[in-house]
Amino acid sequence: MAAQIKPSIVFCHGLWADGSCFSKVMPALQADGHEVIAAQYGLDAYDEDVATIKRTLGRVKSPAILVGHSYGGATITGAGTDDRVVGLVYIAAVAPDVRETVQSELDKHPTDIFGHVQVADGRAWLLPTGVQYFAGDLPEAEQKLVWATHYAPAADLLQQQKLDRTPWKSKPSWFIVAKNDHTVHPDLQRFLAKRMGATTVEADSSHVIMLSKPDVVIDVIRKAVAAVQKS
Repeated sequence: MAAQIKPSIVFCHGLWADGSCFSKVMPALQADGHEVIAAQYGLDAYDEDVATIKRTLGRVKSPAILVGHSYGGATITGAGTDDRVVGLVYIAAVAPDVRETVQSELDKHPTDIFGHVQVADGRAWLLPTGVQYFAGDLPEAEQKLVWATHYAPAADLLQQQKLDRTPWKSKPSWFIVAKNDHTVHPDLQRFLAKRMGATTVEADSSHVIMLSKPDVVIDVIRKAVAAVQKS
């Protein structure tokens, strides 16, 4: 890729969130001159969420870097095989391999949060008691806002992923491990990062690194940009 071309950056959110969860990260990257956009998918079906990312790639110039938080790691794994994608950044994420699901990975390292989730009307709702396990290092007012704006996924969403190939086996990847995560276990994150051969950074953070430590996320994305521009 020519050094003067700035890649676009497409953000992909996890459960109980939407694209606004990256609001502390986006402005710095926009100021760097990147086209930045969030894929606003509905957490109804994995295939639909991946299709939304691919449609979103069509709204910015190629090449692009995909950034996925939590379940967003699974969606960028599904969409990352697209030829427009040149790099993958995983934030406290789950990244299934072929024939795996997010749930099968999470089951290897259980965490506290899933005792604070209630299934109702076909959706998996985060109970007010669960936000401390999701965003426990944010100020109380921000935690309350995270809960008040959370979006509940389809109850079976984490069991739907079935991949036939994975882009992190052929494209460069970066992984930010949240050392104090009670949603996706840090040991699972470390295993996934090592398996994909990702450039890995660890942060003293809850699950929502992009809200509690946005400078860490900005720095890693900038390093990913620099790497793909040299390739």
